[in-house]
Amino acid sequence: MPKRYLAVAAVAAATLLAAPLPANAAPAQPLKLRGGLTLYIPIKWKVYRLSSDWIRVVTGKCAKPKGGYGTPECDSFWVLGPKAIKEGNELFQPYTGKKPFYPATDVQLCPHNHKWGQVVGSARAKGLRQVGPGHKAAYSEWKARCISYSGGQTKSRYVQREWYLPKTKILVVDVWNTPGLADALKHADWN
Repeated sequence: MPKRYLAVAAVAAATLLAAPLPANAAPAQPLKLRGGLTLYIPIKWKVYRLSSDWIRVVTGKCAKPKGGYGTPECDSFWVLGPKAIKEGNELFQPYTGKKPFYPATDVQLCPHNHKWGQVVGSARAKGLRQVGPGHKAAYSEWKARCISYSGGQTKSRYVQREWYLPKTKILVVDVWNTPGLADALKHADWN
């Protein structure tokens, strides 16, 4: 177990002795990724390694947790590796971070409702975000909306968040605004 994690655990244990456990506190599990990156995620989140480059972390309700990218109605986020990144832009071009991750050539299903399509548009925010000590990810938020197939009316809106680590070839994609994900990335460990 990394020293940093042990120190955090010791501080957490001391805090528990001094104060009652908050209702929202949850035990964590390590999620080991390529390049020596370890995220500490809630135990209730379930990890599905569909391949070495496609990992889905289910954080809530999900009808098809082993469904491929674009399978709707599954509260989750993706951790993607080099092969996924290589075909992660529209028309299966390599993902660079200049456009949203969208490995398709047509209108994909809305992540929140299978009866609608999705349109991922322009960047709402771009910058750098800390991913553990000494590592920064290129961070983007892309405006997206779910549309009806019959007339193209907007039915709902969401934000696609992306953390891209080009040196280690890791991309995290979240369309559910997953609570705790940004903190898990910020407080990650590198071995």
